[in-house]
Amino acid sequence: MPAPAKKAFALRLDPALYAAIEGLAASELRSANAEIEVLLREALARRGVPVKTSERPKRGRPPKEE
Repeated sequence: MPAPAKKAFALRLDPALYAAIEGLAASELRSANAEIEVLLREALARRGVPVKTSERPKRGRPPKEE
């Protein structure tokens, strides 16, 4: 089962803002992209906007069929 597709788009940010996100991401051991996603989810949750999480494919080998 392929991983769910993520929406790709260009995002223009102030360089100082991006540097702050990169620093935060490094301290959280995330990529800048993953950190932006976390920050957006947190901001939407604070505003009461529900965001469903996509179902992620299970990792590893599938169970053996008998």
